[in-house]
Amino acid sequence: MSSPASVRVAVIGGGPAGLMAAETLADAGLSVDLFDAMPSVGRKFLLAGKGGMNLTHAEPRPGFDARYGAQVAALAPMLDAFGPDDLRAWAQGLGIETFVGSSDRVFPRDMKAAPLLRAWLARLRGQGVRFHMRHRWLGWTAQSLRFATAEGEKLVQADAVVLALGGGSWARLGSDGAWVPWLRERGVDVAQLAPSNCGFDIAWTPHFRERHAGAPLQSVVVELADGSARQLGEATISEHGIEGSVIYALSAKLRDAIAQDGHVTIHLDLAPGRSLERLVEDLSWPRGTRSMANHLRSRAGIDGVKAGLLREVATAAQLLDPVFTAGLIKRLPLRLLAARPIDEAISSAGGVRFDAMTNGAALTACPGVFCAGEMLDWEAPTGGYLLTACMASGRWAGSAARDWLSRG
Repeated sequence: MSSPASVRVAVIGGGPAGLMAAETLADAGLSVDLFDAMPSVGRKFLLAGKGGMNLTHAEPRPGFDARYGAQVAALAPMLDAFGPDDLRAWAQGLGIETFVGSSDRVFPRDMKAAPLLRAWLARLRGQGVRFHMRHRWLGWTAQSLRFATAEGEKLVQADAVVLALGGGSWARLGSDGAWVPWLRERGVDVAQLAPSNCGFDIAWTPHFRERHAGAPLQSVVVELADGSARQLGEATISEHGIEGSVIYALSAKLRDAIAQDGHVTIHLDLAPGRSLERLVEDLSWPRGTRSMANHLRSRAGIDGVKAGLLREVATAAQLLDPVFTAGLIKRLPLRLLAARPIDEAISSAGGVRFDAMTNGAALTACPGVFCAGEMLDWEAPTGGYLLTACMASGRWAGSAARDWLSRG
């Protein structure tokens, strides 16, 4: 092993938070070296943009901030410094025009992530940021950062370090949570990583699973059994249970309820556009020789996977009662047994607790070390909220590291 190399600032992690920290530091004229375990940076960013790069959301503040739940107070100063409008202006500075979609989500005009990332990397290289790919961080020796590389282990000494290693989801793209024990060994309080924006297990019958796995469940309302949350959207029946945007939006509450009680029941409104009274009236119409499937389709607009769900939770005899069936359509119970594994989740909860840091970035137990992005203990729904907070926290950590160095 060679003698440790010396750098001014080491940024570890090449996702949006790390890149934004590097840009902020380079803007201040500091020498920046960015290390990442993967062959190229921004891999999760690029994959997230395959269906249309959702940069941020046009929801006005403070409603925007409220999406961060219990950590809103910790993230609010970061969003004050770099919020949704700032992110759009930043993208425009890279030559990327944005627009607001029908759901108030903000996208690049071409809907693609790759052109933005290419322009961003060109800017960073122009600022002098040096990129070190295939450098997997292994924690510390007494004084140095340890990296595994193709040429063997390398040591690096830095005047300041920004850690932006991601959470625990999508390990194949670099976010594997391997950093958790290394920070805990140094006395940093880290909340257990947990899946967020994830699907959930349901004990489907084999017949339902074989017939409907992969089917979209469009225009449904999901309500928690205690009535504490209600969400309109779309879901997908999976082999293991249920997933999709309407489930992701409630995933934190669902996950926490399962952790407390071992399971949680949700109720689906399969016909949010029709009242219970209207459904009772429609289903009470004489069926004649028509099958129950045809009767549900013609009178209530229920077919396919929605009709399958009715048969999954009720007997054929029960479905002959129009009052019972109408009630089931409006409030169909599903028992969720567990969150899907963290590596399947879109994002993760848990991470470095804010009370383990000074001003939301500097690790109290590790002077000169700063954290950003999904390493921090916060979570948010999809829709641009995740990316905005990652980039805002990256800029916040970069600014904190810059100020710390200026005082030294």
